[in-house]
Amino acid sequence: MLRLSELKLPLDHSADDLEAAITRRLRLAPGELRSHHLVKRSVDARKRGAIALVYCLDLELEAGARRRLLRRFAGDPHLRPTPDSRYRPVARAEGAAAELRPVVVGAGPCGYFAALLLAQMGWRPLLLERGKAVKERTADTFGFWQGRRRFDPGSNAQFGEGGAGTFSDGKLYSQVSENPAYIRKVLEELVAAGADPEILTLHHPHIGTFKLATVVRGLRARIEALGGEVRFGQHVVELLLGDGPQRRLAGVRLADGTAIACDHLVLAPGHSARDTFAMLHRLGVAMEPKPFAVGVRIEHPQALVDRARWGEAAGHPRLGPAEYKLVHHGNGEGGAGAGRSVYSFCMCPGGLVVGATSEEGCVVTNGMSQHSRRERNANSGLVVPISQEDLAPYAEEGAEALAGIAFQRHWERQAFDAGGGDYRAPAQWLEDFLEHRPSREPPPEAVVGSYQPGLRFGSLDGCLPAYVLDAIREALPAFARRIPGYAMAGALLTGVETRTSSPLRLLRHPTGLESLSTPGLFPAGEGAGHAGGILSAAIDGIKVAEAVALSLGTPHRSTAPP
Repeated sequence: MLRLSELKLPLDHSADDLEAAITRRLRLAPGELRSHHLVKRSVDARKRGAIALVYCLDLELEAGARRRLLRRFAGDPHLRPTPDSRYRPVARAEGAAAELRPVVVGAGPCGYFAALLLAQMGWRPLLLERGKAVKERTADTFGFWQGRRRFDPGSNAQFGEGGAGTFSDGKLYSQVSENPAYIRKVLEELVAAGADPEILTLHHPHIGTFKLATVVRGLRARIEALGGEVRFGQHVVELLLGDGPQRRLAGVRLADGTAIACDHLVLAPGHSARDTFAMLHRLGVAMEPKPFAVGVRIEHPQALVDRARWGEAAGHPRLGPAEYKLVHHGNGEGGAGAGRSVYSFCMCPGGLVVGATSEEGCVVTNGMSQHSRRERNANSGLVVPISQEDLAPYAEEGAEALAGIAFQRHWERQAFDAGGGDYRAPAQWLEDFLEHRPSREPPPEAVVGSYQPGLRFGSLDGCLPAYVLDAIREALPAFARRIPGYAMAGALLTGVETRTSSPLRLLRHPTGLESLSTPGLFPAGEGAGHAGGILSAAIDGIKVAEAVALSLGTPHRSTAPP
C-alpha cells in the first residue's frame, strides 16, 4: 500500500468528495484506486474563513498504478510506501518463567503497560497498587469533590487504579517524537480494553474520564487473563536490598509488614508519590532534581474559544470544542516575574477544574474532561517553569533532590489556608488579578467556576511566589492578542496548579533502563521523571518491560555500572 498525507478538503465534504480528491491528486485512472483507509485526520484552522480537514490515508492500488506513482512522485514527501508500524516483542519467556516473578509498582499507564507487556511475553508479573480499584477510587474521589466523603490520602485524584491521568482529559498525544510502532501498540491496546476506535485516527485523540475508568478495568482484565496478578491496597514502603557491594534488589516491604521477594522491579510510582521518593532517597537510590512548573487554572466560556479558533465554523459537528496552546516569553517588564516564560498546560475543552491533592491540608487543581467535552467552560493551566535557583531556599543539606517536593508542598498549603482550610480553592476574577485587588463581586458576564469542592474568592497573592503571579500577569494581555477575549474581566483564575510533572528524576542506564545505583530496580514513567502524559508514560512502560524481559533472559545481568 501507499500512504498519502496532507490531503486537504473543506469541512462539508462527502465520502465521494474524498475519493475524488485522491484520484485528482494522484491523477489516477478509473479502477486504479481499489480502496483507501483512514490513518489520521486533523484540522487546519490557520485561516478561520477556510478551515479544512487534513487526511492521511493508506491506499490500496492496482499494481501497475503503484509502480507508476512511486516513480512519478519519487521526490514528494507526501506519498510514500506505507511504513510497517507493527509492534514486535523483544523477548519471550522460554519454558518455565523466572523463579521470582517480576513486580510492577503503580497502576498508572506506565505500570499497567509494563505489566501488560510482561504478561504478553509470558513473565506472569505481579502488580502492586497502593490505592483502590477504579470503581471504589471513583466513588471516593467524586464523593470528596461533592462534599459527601472525607478526603482519603490513599484514594483520590492521584492514587489508585489508572493513576493521575484517570481524572483528566485523557489526552493521547505527546510533543516527544516516538517510534510509531510503540504509539500504535499503545493505541491498539487501549481500543482492545474499551477505548473508542477513533483514537487510532484522530490527530489529537483523547479518551475522557468516564471512558478511562472502563479502559483501565479492561487493561487489568487483559493482564490477569495472561497470568499476571493485580493487587490493590498494597503500599510499598521499603525496598529490600542485598548485602553485596552492588546492593542488588532482593524484594519489597509493604505497609502491613509483608515482604515480597523479587529481583526485577518496575517502579512506576506517579509524580505525587512523595513518601516513596523520600524512602528511595534514604536508601541512596540515584536521583536528581528535575524542572517542573507551577501556576493556576484559568476558565473561559468554551464558546469564546470556539469563536476565536473556528470563526463562523464554530459549532460545526466535524470540529467539536476548540483547543488552544499558548506560550509567552517574558520581555523583562513583568515585575518580579521579569523574563520568565508562561505557557498553557493540559488544556481541557468543555471540561471541569477539579481538586487533585494527595495530601491532607493541601489544595491542588487539575483539569478534567469527559469524552464528549460538553461542559460550558474551557480550562487550562497557566504555568511558569521553576528553576533550581528558585528551589534553593527549600533544599535541605544532603537532600537537594527533594527540594521540589518541599516547594510544591509549601505553596499547596498556602492555597489551602487561602481557600479557608476546608479544601475550597482560592479564586480571583481576571480583571481583579491584573489590578492587584481581591475579588468580591463578580464582574458582568463572569464565568461560573467549575472547581470542586468549591471556591473562596479573594486574592491569589501569597498562594504562589510573586515571580510566578507577575509572569502570568504579563502573559495574559499577550494571550489576548492570540485569542480575542482571553483577558475578559470575568475569566476565572483558580489556584494552585503544582503537579505538572515530577520534581525529580530517578537515574537509570540510557539503554538498559536499570537504576544507576540499584541493580534490579527499573524506574519508569512520569513519576520517575522519564515521561510526561498518558501516551509517553505508557510507551515508557513498554520500553522498561522490554528491558526487564531481556534481563530476565540473562539471570542477574546488570546494566548498572560497577
